[in-house]
Amino acid sequence: MVTENDIKQFSAQCNEIFKQISRDIIGQEPVVRGTVIAMIAGGNVLLEGVPGVGKTRLVRSLGRVFDLPFARIQFTPDLMPADVTGTNIIVKDESGNSRFNFQPGPVFSNIVLADEINRATPKTQSALLEAMQEHTVTVMGVSRKLSEPFFVLATQNPIEQDGTYPLPEAQMDRFMFKLLVPSPSLDELVGIVNMTQQTMAEVADKACTGEQLLRMRATANQIPVAEEVLRYAMILTSATHPDSECATETAKKYIRVGASPRAGQALISAAKVMALIKGRYNVAYSDINELAYPVLRHRIKLNFEAIAERISADEIIRMILEEISKRQKINFQKHSADAKSGFADVEGSEFAEETSLEEEADSEIEQEEIKKKKRGLFSKK
Repeated sequence: MVTENDIKQFSAQCNEIFKQISRDIIGQEPVVRGTVIAMIAGGNVLLEGVPGVGKTRLVRSLGRVFDLPFARIQFTPDLMPADVTGTNIIVKDESGNSRFNFQPGPVFSNIVLADEINRATPKTQSALLEAMQEHTVTVMGVSRKLSEPFFVLATQNPIEQDGTYPLPEAQMDRFMFKLLVPSPSLDELVGIVNMTQQTMAEVADKACTGEQLLRMRATANQIPVAEEVLRYAMILTSATHPDSECATETAKKYIRVGASPRAGQALISAAKVMALIKGRYNVAYSDINELAYPVLRHRIKLNFEAIAERISADEIIRMILEEISKRQKINFQKHSADAKSGFADVEGSEFAEETSLEEEADSEIEQEEIKKKKRGLFSKK
């Protein structure tokens, strides 16, 4: 049973983690927060951004903060699956007899950075599928368990597409979050240059161990979720399918394939961690709305009409949230007055306010029409 002391300790631990990471990373608060939430929830993260915005530095800093072994795999077209998982090599024992000995690959670490993952062939990309989902690696019929906690953080460049291979749907679905890494602002750029002039090395100190991280994960799993909130998250997941019973008009118009059940699992698991970070014992509607963007943006496949109209996945998610809010008639401002969608690429956090203003305007119009009808009746008399 989670106590109030556990919640305070969880929140304080997360604040210390964010404080240490901020010593190495200037800005990028939504990206850092999303990555830490995914690590605690037991998921993997796909970072998309141009080179030089600190993706690799973030992973190295996480390794220092959590005091976990870190391995980097630079994906290239000639990279083979054995280069990732490891392979059996022939060695001679003391008697001179030859035998096979397994040489572990870089995937046998706690934190794995798959740098520019879309540059490798699908054959090599698929080498991470089993490790990301089951946390095991099978080589020549022998399965080996990876040490916990295990976390894959992959990066890809959204601009340069020459010589790249898009990630298969099965692998995209195994990433809990897809986080967009923006370019730094002017003040952040000044801070980055000043910091790197002093030292290029990471200076963050240990704030949490692997055992503490696993205990934080177990604590988050015990957080209760109200039946209405759970059902709302599942409605949101189902609403991305154009042919489901909960389909929205936006999904029917712009989405070809909706999110899988893993999206619903990711929403609830991550929402529990977010609630604890905010010092709450329950999951709120605002947590689901805020996490909808990193959870769904890589799981929905847009059709030709959305691509032709240049509508982004984040914009479609915002429209779906608006439709669901009107359909469910939920006042999200009541649950969280300061909910801001830092993960969103669009102003999706303000949809609750816009919806409430529209509802107020509609009610005022209806009242005016009723008054006019009453005046008409009285004039006839």
